[in-house]
Amino acid sequence: MDNNLPKKSLGQHWLRDEASLEYITALANLNSSETVLEVGPGLGLLTKQLINKAGQVIAIEIDQRLTKYLTSQKLNKLKLINQDILKFDLNQSPHPYKIVANLPYYLSGQFIRLISETTNPPDLAVLLLQKEVADKLAASPGDMSVLAFTAQIYWQVSLGKIMPASYFDPVPKVDSRVVVLNRRHQAMFDLDYSALFRIVKIGFAQKRKTLLNSLSSGLRIDKELVIKACQQAGIEHSLRAQVLSLEDWTRLYESLKPFVDKNT
Repeated sequence: MDNNLPKKSLGQHWLRDEASLEYITALANLNSSETVLEVGPGLGLLTKQLINKAGQVIAIEIDQRLTKYLTSQKLNKLKLINQDILKFDLNQSPHPYKIVANLPYYLSGQFIRLISETTNPPDLAVLLLQKEVADKLAASPGDMSVLAFTAQIYWQVSLGKIMPASYFDPVPKVDSRVVVLNRRHQAMFDLDYSALFRIVKIGFAQKRKTLLNSLSSGLRIDKELVIKACQQAGIEHSLRAQVLSLEDWTRLYESLKPFVDKNT
């Protein structure tokens, strides 16, 4: 087991609290006909809980030491893949499927984008994240970010329990929190999401700037055009990006659409 000590470089912090493991598994609401994709199984503490509920568990583990260790456990219904999740093709996952993951803190943003934009998304994702990141995913207008926008336009986001740092080995510097993402099976808005995201990313590129300044510089258009577009969308051009709701952004996109493909 000494060879399986957590690697700081991989952000490994293993949840050891039994009640918390059971809580996460219950949120996944698994049955014996379902497949669950687990990211970062570590020593398999959560994995064993998932195996008891699901029909199959596919575990993606980047650490070869842990892959070998879990293989030696000869757990039924477990398929192990030694790979970086960011390089894993989610189209390999049988559909439908669910995701359960105790994610390294550094991976959160990239992983949310990965599962949001894939052509084979899970129906449900139960993620254990740094508390600050989990809270950001569920942010309201006033505290929005590109990550919150991405999560909320693709998923119904709900926050779960806070997991104190003391529940983990080794103990991290911050607490964690469970977040549950339920996939929206119908698009919230009937428009080109890729173009919409270009506008959103431009708006958030310089958070301290107003919409007027960030959009005019990002789209390389005259400020008078931005003012007019904001007026058409019913949005004050002196606001900052984090104040806008999803609906605000879609109205602003419709007003700015003539400039998106031309200038981005």
